[in-house]
Amino acid sequence: MRLFLASYRFGAHYEVFAELAGGPRPIAVIANACDAWPDSRAAAVTSELVPLRKHGFIPQEVDLRDYTGRPGELRRTLAGFPAVWVRGGNTFVLRAQFARSGADRVVPELLAADAFLYAGYSAGACLLGPHLRGLETSDDPGEVAPACGIEPIWEGLGLIDRPIVPHLDSPTDPEGTGNALAARFRADGTPHWALTDADVVVRDGAETRLYTG
Repeated sequence: MRLFLASYRFGAHYEVFAELAGGPRPIAVIANACDAWPDSRAAAVTSELVPLRKHGFIPQEVDLRDYTGRPGELRRTLAGFPAVWVRGGNTFVLRAQFARSGADRVVPELLAADAFLYAGYSAGACLLGPHLRGLETSDDPGEVAPACGIEPIWEGLGLIDRPIVPHLDSPTDPEGTGNALAARFRADGTPHWALTDADVVVRDGAETRLYTG
Protein backbone atom coordinates (compact mmCIF):
# COMPACT_ATOMS: atom_id res chain seq x y z
CA MET A 1 0.00 0.00 0.00
CA ARG A 2 1.34 3.40 -1.00
CA LEU A 3 -0.09 6.55 0.58
CA PHE A 4 1.06 10.17 0.35
CA LEU A 5 -1.04 12.24 2.76
CA ALA A 6 -0.51 15.97 3.11
CA SER A 7 -2.02 19.06 4.64
CA TYR A 8 -1.63 21.04 1.41
CA ARG A 9 -0.74 19.53 -1.95
CA PHE A 10 2.84 18.19 -1.98
CA GLY A 11 3.81 19.89 1.26
CA ALA A 12 7.58 20.43 1.18
CA HIS A 13 8.18 16.94 -0.22
CA TYR A 14 7.35 16.82 -3.92
CA GLU A 15 10.34 14.53 -4.52
CA VAL A 16 8.86 11.92 -2.17
CA PHE A 17 5.55 12.06 -4.04
CA ALA A 18 7.27 11.75 -7.41
CA GLU A 19 9.27 8.72 -6.29
CA LEU A 20 6.20 6.94 -4.91
CA ALA A 21 4.29 7.72 -8.12
CA GLY A 22 7.10 6.37 -10.28
CA GLY A 23 7.72 9.72 -11.95
CA PRO A 24 5.37 11.76 -14.17
CA ARG A 25 2.59 9.50 -15.43
CA PRO A 26 -1.20 9.57 -15.89
CA ILE A 27 -2.99 10.43 -12.65
CA ALA A 28 -6.67 10.41 -11.71
CA VAL A 29 -7.88 13.57 -9.98
CA ILE A 30 -10.83 13.28 -7.58
CA ALA A 31 -12.27 16.67 -6.64
CA ASN A 32 -15.57 15.62 -5.08
CA ALA A 33 -14.74 17.31 -1.79
CA CYS A 34 -15.83 20.47 -3.66
CA ASP A 35 -19.23 19.19 -4.79
CA ALA A 36 -21.12 21.45 -2.38
CA TRP A 37 -19.60 24.53 -4.04
CA PRO A 38 -20.96 24.51 -7.62
CA ASP A 39 -19.90 28.08 -8.37
CA SER A 40 -16.24 27.35 -7.62
CA ARG A 41 -15.94 23.67 -8.39
CA ALA A 42 -14.59 24.03 -11.94
CA ALA A 43 -11.90 26.43 -10.74
CA ALA A 44 -11.02 24.00 -7.96
CA VAL A 45 -10.47 21.22 -10.50
CA THR A 46 -8.34 23.46 -12.70
CA SER A 47 -6.24 24.47 -9.70
CA GLU A 48 -5.21 20.81 -9.37
CA LEU A 49 -4.68 20.02 -13.04
CA VAL A 50 -2.32 22.92 -13.70
CA PRO A 51 0.41 22.15 -11.11
CA LEU A 52 0.30 18.44 -11.90
CA ARG A 53 0.80 19.19 -15.59
CA LYS A 54 3.69 21.53 -14.76
CA HIS A 55 5.41 18.61 -13.09
CA GLY A 56 4.89 16.45 -16.18
CA PHE A 57 1.93 14.38 -14.98
CA ILE A 58 -1.07 13.70 -17.20
CA PRO A 59 -4.07 14.44 -14.96
CA GLN A 60 -7.64 13.44 -15.72
CA GLU A 61 -10.61 14.15 -13.49
CA VAL A 62 -12.57 11.13 -12.31
CA ASP A 63 -15.87 12.52 -11.00
CA LEU A 64 -17.35 10.08 -8.50
CA ARG A 65 -20.83 11.45 -9.26
CA ASP A 66 -20.59 9.71 -12.63
CA TYR A 67 -20.20 6.34 -10.87
CA THR A 68 -23.03 6.48 -8.33
CA GLY A 69 -24.18 2.90 -7.82
CA ARG A 70 -21.60 1.62 -10.31
CA PRO A 71 -18.60 0.43 -8.27
CA GLY A 72 -17.55 -2.13 -10.87
CA GLU A 73 -17.13 0.55 -13.51
CA LEU A 74 -15.31 2.78 -11.03
CA ARG A 75 -12.92 -0.07 -10.23
CA ARG A 76 -12.10 -0.53 -13.91
CA THR A 77 -11.52 3.20 -14.35
CA LEU A 78 -9.27 3.66 -11.31
CA ALA A 79 -7.32 0.47 -12.02
CA GLY A 80 -6.17 2.10 -15.26
CA PHE A 81 -4.23 4.81 -13.40
CA PRO A 82 -0.88 4.40 -11.62
CA ALA A 83 -1.78 7.18 -9.18
CA VAL A 84 -4.86 8.89 -7.74
CA TRP A 85 -4.86 12.50 -6.48
CA VAL A 86 -7.66 13.46 -4.05
CA ARG A 87 -7.91 17.17 -3.34
CA GLY A 88 -9.17 19.02 -0.28
CA GLY A 89 -12.54 20.57 0.41
CA ASN A 90 -15.30 19.28 2.66
CA THR A 91 -14.28 15.91 4.13
CA PHE A 92 -17.88 14.93 4.89
CA VAL A 93 -18.98 15.59 1.30
CA LEU A 94 -16.02 13.61 -0.01
CA ARG A 95 -16.83 10.72 2.32
CA ALA A 96 -20.44 10.70 1.14
CA GLN A 97 -19.43 10.61 -2.51
CA PHE A 98 -17.03 7.75 -1.80
CA ALA A 99 -19.97 5.86 -0.30
CA ARG A 100 -22.41 6.62 -3.11
CA SER A 101 -19.96 5.50 -5.81
CA GLY A 102 -18.56 2.52 -3.92
CA ALA A 103 -15.13 4.12 -3.81
CA ASP A 104 -15.04 3.43 -0.09
CA ARG A 105 -14.78 -0.27 -1.01
CA VAL A 106 -12.99 -0.04 -4.35
CA VAL A 107 -10.11 2.21 -3.25
CA PRO A 108 -9.08 0.12 -0.21
CA GLU A 109 -9.20 -3.07 -2.29
CA LEU A 110 -7.04 -1.58 -5.05
CA LEU A 111 -4.62 -0.16 -2.50
CA ALA A 112 -4.30 -3.56 -0.83
CA ALA A 113 -3.27 -4.91 -4.24
CA ASP A 114 -0.80 -1.99 -4.67
CA ALA A 115 -2.62 -1.05 -7.87
CA PHE A 116 -1.83 2.66 -7.49
CA LEU A 117 -0.46 5.39 -5.27
CA TYR A 118 -3.12 7.26 -3.28
CA ALA A 119 -2.11 10.90 -2.82
CA GLY A 120 -4.51 13.12 -0.88
CA TYR A 121 -4.32 16.41 0.91
CA SER A 122 -6.55 18.04 3.53
CA ALA A 123 -9.95 16.33 3.09
CA GLY A 124 -8.32 13.79 0.80
CA ALA A 125 -5.96 12.83 3.61
CA CYS A 126 -8.44 13.10 6.50
CA LEU A 127 -10.77 10.68 4.72
CA LEU A 128 -8.38 7.77 5.34
CA GLY A 129 -8.45 8.00 9.14
CA PRO A 130 -10.58 5.82 11.42
CA HIS A 131 -13.22 8.53 11.93
CA LEU A 132 -14.09 12.12 11.02
CA ARG A 133 -15.03 13.30 14.51
CA GLY A 134 -13.70 16.76 15.25
CA LEU A 135 -13.58 17.83 11.61
CA GLU A 136 -17.02 19.42 11.98
CA THR A 137 -15.17 22.42 13.47
CA SER A 138 -13.76 23.18 10.02
CA ASP A 139 -15.98 21.26 7.53
CA ASP A 140 -19.76 21.63 7.60
CA PRO A 141 -21.60 18.27 7.74
CA GLY A 142 -24.75 20.20 6.79
CA GLU A 143 -23.44 20.48 3.22
CA VAL A 144 -23.71 16.72 2.71
CA ALA A 145 -27.48 16.25 2.32
CA PRO A 146 -28.00 19.06 -0.26
CA ALA A 147 -24.96 18.01 -2.29
CA CYS A 148 -25.16 14.22 -1.99
CA GLY A 149 -28.69 13.34 -0.92
CA ILE A 150 -27.59 11.26 2.07
CA GLU A 151 -26.75 11.96 5.70
CA PRO A 152 -23.16 12.54 6.83
CA ILE A 153 -20.99 9.50 7.51
CA TRP A 154 -18.69 9.83 10.49
CA GLU A 155 -16.50 6.78 9.90
CA GLY A 156 -13.38 7.20 7.79
CA LEU A 157 -11.91 4.56 5.51
CA GLY A 158 -9.66 3.27 8.30
CA LEU A 159 -6.57 2.93 6.11
CA ILE A 160 -4.44 4.70 8.71
CA ASP A 161 -4.67 4.08 12.43
CA ARG A 162 -5.17 7.66 13.60
CA PRO A 163 -6.87 10.84 12.37
CA ILE A 164 -5.01 13.50 10.43
CA VAL A 165 -5.37 17.11 11.55
CA PRO A 166 -4.29 19.42 8.71
CA HIS A 167 -3.33 23.08 8.42
CA LEU A 168 -1.52 23.68 11.72
CA ASP A 169 -0.25 27.26 11.96
CA SER A 170 -1.47 27.83 8.41
CA PRO A 171 -2.79 30.90 6.60
CA THR A 172 -5.31 28.52 5.00
CA ASP A 173 -6.85 28.12 8.48
CA PRO A 174 -7.06 31.67 9.83
CA GLU A 175 -9.42 30.68 12.64
CA GLY A 176 -6.99 28.06 13.93
CA THR A 177 -9.46 25.18 13.88
CA GLY A 178 -6.67 22.71 13.13
CA ASN A 179 -4.60 23.86 16.08
CA ALA A 180 -7.65 23.68 18.34
CA LEU A 181 -8.51 20.14 17.23
CA ALA A 182 -4.93 18.96 17.68
CA ALA A 183 -4.93 20.45 21.18
CA ARG A 184 -8.17 18.64 21.96
CA PHE A 185 -6.77 15.32 20.75
CA ARG A 186 -3.62 15.85 22.84
CA ALA A 187 -5.73 16.60 25.92
CA ASP A 188 -7.85 13.49 25.30
CA GLY A 189 -4.80 11.32 24.71
CA THR A 190 -6.02 10.57 21.16
CA PRO A 191 -3.17 9.54 18.81
CA HIS A 192 -3.21 11.67 15.66
CA TRP A 193 -1.06 13.18 12.95
CA ALA A 194 -0.98 16.98 13.26
CA LEU A 195 0.38 18.42 10.02
CA THR A 196 1.58 21.84 8.98
CA ASP A 197 1.19 22.66 5.30
CA ALA A 198 4.80 21.50 4.80
CA ASP A 199 4.38 18.07 6.44
CA VAL A 200 3.35 14.77 4.88
CA VAL A 201 2.59 11.27 6.13
CA VAL A 202 3.83 8.52 3.83
CA ARG A 203 3.08 4.83 3.89
CA ASP A 204 5.11 2.57 1.63
CA GLY A 205 4.35 -1.08 2.23
CA ALA A 206 4.25 -1.72 5.98
CA GLU A 207 6.23 1.40 6.92
CA THR A 208 4.56 4.69 7.83
CA ARG A 209 6.74 7.79 8.16
CA LEU A 210 6.17 11.45 8.95
CA TYR A 211 8.14 13.95 6.84
CA THR A 212 8.26 17.37 8.43
CA GLY A 213 8.89 20.72 6.80
